[in-house]
Amino acid sequence: MPRWRTTATRDTQDVLATALPQMALEQPLTALAAMQLSNRLLGTRLTAKEIEADDTVEPAYQMLRHQVHARLVEETAYLAETNDSAVRERLAELINQTACELGEPLGLQEGMETVARIHHELLGFGPLERLLADPSITEIMVNGPHEIWIERGGRLSLTPYRFETVDQLMQVIDRMVSRVGRRIDESSPMVDARLEDGSRIHVVIPPVSLKGPTLTVRRFTTTGLEVKDLVDHGTATADMMGFLRACVRARLNILVSGGTGVGKTTTLNVISSFIPDDERIVTIEDAAELKLRQRHVLSLETRPANVEGRGQIVVRDLVISSLRMRPDRLVVGECRGGEALDMLQAMSTGHDGSLTTLHASSPREAISRLETMVLMAGTELPTAAIRGQIGSAIDLIVQQGRLRDGSRRILSISEIIGVENGEVQIQELFRFEQTGVDADGRVLGQHVACGRVPRRTADILASGEDLDMHIFVAPDRPSGPDHPRRRLADWVPATSVPPPPLAAADRRRRSDWLPGTSSRMALSPRKRKAS
Repeated sequence: MPRWRTTATRDTQDVLATALPQMALEQPLTALAAMQLSNRLLGTRLTAKEIEADDTVEPAYQMLRHQVHARLVEETAYLAETNDSAVRERLAELINQTACELGEPLGLQEGMETVARIHHELLGFGPLERLLADPSITEIMVNGPHEIWIERGGRLSLTPYRFETVDQLMQVIDRMVSRVGRRIDESSPMVDARLEDGSRIHVVIPPVSLKGPTLTVRRFTTTGLEVKDLVDHGTATADMMGFLRACVRARLNILVSGGTGVGKTTTLNVISSFIPDDERIVTIEDAAELKLRQRHVLSLETRPANVEGRGQIVVRDLVISSLRMRPDRLVVGECRGGEALDMLQAMSTGHDGSLTTLHASSPREAISRLETMVLMAGTELPTAAIRGQIGSAIDLIVQQGRLRDGSRRILSISEIIGVENGEVQIQELFRFEQTGVDADGRVLGQHVACGRVPRRTADILASGEDLDMHIFVAPDRPSGPDHPRRRLADWVPATSVPPPPLAAADRRRRSDWLPGTSSRMALSPRKRKAS
């Protein structure tokens, strides 16, 4: 039987005037919520979606939460400043008092869980609070209100947590983006922002997202990884990190390349820790993620356009502005467009030792992407001039990757040695060689040197850095595509076991019936010549 609301006996306008302010206290009122509230008060029939929503929520908890929220708002509405700890303490008192008034007193454990849950929903990030408190989770992906995925140890898994309604998810999203001065609505349905702990968030809402509001949270360690951590995790070897340290101290320009979620920002954070503490560093990012530990660091962040479509500040504007700030080092979080040209010009005009990242699947692809991004700046430069700029500006390319088991490794460290015959020349110094996969699916392999001496070795040694040349010696074994034994026949043992003779029933071809001493039928010289 369809359910109906009882028609109000008072005048309709008086009922709405009384109910709407109380509804606004409990949650932000949208046009759709106002329409639904009006229909319920006027006695119209609920839709099937509303009936299903009412059947799935917890009635006792919802009544408790709404009454506690209304009382809390009433007590704190006229306060100039509110302390979070004081609000949480008062929230516990209101929950206990309200639960007793409703005739459902809470036990100690249940009361603590209810206080934490209501506190997260009213003042925090709802069901995401528990996930954000887990340091082993590196990424949180919300696909609508009923799907929350996480990445732990490089593997994706679906969690049992969910949002009750789309409105609750949108309240959490608004709470996240408003803390950094960003906005999201139908006119601006996509936004990049960051949380207070440095986590990066990306939000897409309808009408762009067809599945409902989607939220992606990229988390970073609060303390920051050290060189030892990368070595222990197998991301790189101690020799590779020692070489990168010498390159940073010698003011070589380094480009960190890789796909999405492979650890480029983490590697850039570790590499930037090699910069001396007495240098002035300017960082430029879309959403501030880098955590440099030096004392003299200036962080610049882009800004989207306002409601009127004005005031947008992009990475290229910040790169140009940073050149007037007397930087010793420039660290650009990621090059995505025309700012690549300004970055290359800064690297080749006295701002040595700069660092940046971009998305590419290999060092060669990174160079191609740089060429494309320089053309996006709107300057009609010839290809030869662009490649010459890249060859003189970039010194090293650190290629980062994520393997099939979710582990993140530095796959290659390559050096740009100039331009020859119109092509940027690259020589690989270190690479990761995968040898197999164990029974648990973990990738087996090791980092090896390629047997080449860096072209900038003299500059590194002249800057006072110690560089052990033994780290560039290639292992004494067949390795890599440059080794002579790169064909399958080179790896087959010289001795081979002849196949067993076939039974009569298995001899289907004419060659199977021939004697083993002759591989083909003998032809006379006359017939062979004619054929």
